[in-house]
Amino acid sequence: MLLRLLLLICVPLCEPTVLLLIANPSMPIEGNSMTLTCKAQLPPEKLDVHLQFCFFKDGYALGLSWNNSTELQIPAVRREEDSGSYWCEAQAAETKVIKSKSIQIYVQRIPVYNVSLETQPPGGHVMEGEKLVLVCLVPGGTGDITFLWYKGVLGLNLETKTQRSLTAKFEIPMVRESDAEKYYCAADNGYGLSLSGLVSITVRIPVSRPVLTIRAPEAQNVVGDVIDLHCEAWRGSPPILYQFYHENVTMGNSSAPFGGGASFNLTLTADHFGNYFCEANNGLGAQRSEVVILNITVPPEDRRNLTSTLFEWLLGILGLTTMVLLFCCWLKRKIGKHSARDPFRSPPSPVLQGSTYVNSTSPVQLQPIYKNVNAVNGEEVYSLVYYMQQQQQSAAESLSTHTEDKDSSVIYSGLKRAILRDEDYEDAM
Repeated sequence: MLLRLLLLICVPLCEPTVLLLIANPSMPIEGNSMTLTCKAQLPPEKLDVHLQFCFFKDGYALGLSWNNSTELQIPAVRREEDSGSYWCEAQAAETKVIKSKSIQIYVQRIPVYNVSLETQPPGGHVMEGEKLVLVCLVPGGTGDITFLWYKGVLGLNLETKTQRSLTAKFEIPMVRESDAEKYYCAADNGYGLSLSGLVSITVRIPVSRPVLTIRAPEAQNVVGDVIDLHCEAWRGSPPILYQFYHENVTMGNSSAPFGGGASFNLTLTADHFGNYFCEANNGLGAQRSEVVILNITVPPEDRRNLTSTLFEWLLGILGLTTMVLLFCCWLKRKIGKHSARDPFRSPPSPVLQGSTYVNSTSPVQLQPIYKNVNAVNGEEVYSLVYYMQQQQQSAAESLSTHTEDKDSSVIYSGLKRAILRDEDYEDAM
C-alpha cells in the first residue's frame, strides 16, 4: 500500500519532456504558405526550463538552425521542393536533445484550367511585316507550368516554355502571308495538357500596283464598240475597291469582295480616246496602274457627218459676223448723212457751159445719156456720153470717116463742174 502511494507521487515528477510537430495546414496547396509549430510538453518541475528548437526535412535543417522560436513559416510551398518528412528537435542547456515524431507533408497542386490564347495586336488582324504576339494564359494553376503553342488544326508545335507563371508569350517578329492560319496553345502543370480554343490570324497585305487591260472585240477600237476595262492587283487582302479614270476624271468603280480583279464596260464614242488608268485600294493604301492610251477609229460616214456639222457651224458664225459688219457700215453711213449740213440735198445736174463734140463734122442732134461722172482734178468733170444713131446717112458717114478705130457710139465731152460736195458725189455713185 505504501509502495503504490510512492509510485503515484514519483511518476509525475519523473515524466520526460515530449515534443509534438504540428503543420498548418496539414495538406498545403502549392503556392500557399505553411506554418510548422514544435510544441513541447514539459513536466511540472521543468516548466521554467528554456528550450531551443530546430526544424528538419528529410534530414536537413531548415531555417536558422537552433533558435528560441517554436514556429517556422514557409511563404510559398512547392510540391517538388516542400513535400516530404518533417520533424523538430528541442534541447535545454543541461539536458539532452529531444526529437519529435516525424510527419509526412504532401503539397497539393491545383491543375491549370480555362487555358486561353490572346493576340497582340488584338483581334488577330496584323499587317504583313509587323510583329505578332501569341499570349497563352491560365486563370489558375500551381507550380511550374509548361506552355505550348501550335499552328493549324493538325497541331504543328511552334514553341515550348516552362515557367512558374500563369502567362507566357510567343512572338513572330515579322509576319508573312504564310502565317495566316489558326493557332492554339496548351498548358500543363503535371495533371495533363489543357488546351485553348482556336484563334484565327489574318495577315493584312497592302495591294500591289494594279495592271489595267483594255479588252476590245476587234483589233481596232471603232465608235460604237463595247470595250472592257479590266483592273487587277496581283497581291492584296480583300475586299479591294477599283476606280477607273479617263484623263484624270473618275468614270466609275467596282468592288472585288473576295480579291482578284474587276471590270468596267464602256461603249465607245469619238470622245473616248485618250489616257486611261485605274486605282486599287483595300484600306491599307492606294496604288495606281500605268497609263494606257486608247485610240479610236471613226467610220467614214461619221467623219462626213462630223465635217458637215463643223462646216455648218463655221458658216453660221461667218454669216452672223457678215450681218453684224453690214449693219455697222449701214449705221455709220446713216449717221454720216444726218450729220451733214444739207442731208436732204439731191445731186446737182451738171450744166454745160459749152460742148465740143470730138470727131463730128456737122451738128447733129443727139440724145445724151450720162453713164457715169468722175471728178478728175480742178473744176473739170469728164462724162462718157452714149447717143442714138440718126437716120441721116450723111451724119453716119461723117462719123465713121473721122472716128477711125474708135467706137462711133461714144463721145467724150468735157464739162465745167459746178460746186460739187463730197456727199453729192457719194449719192450720185
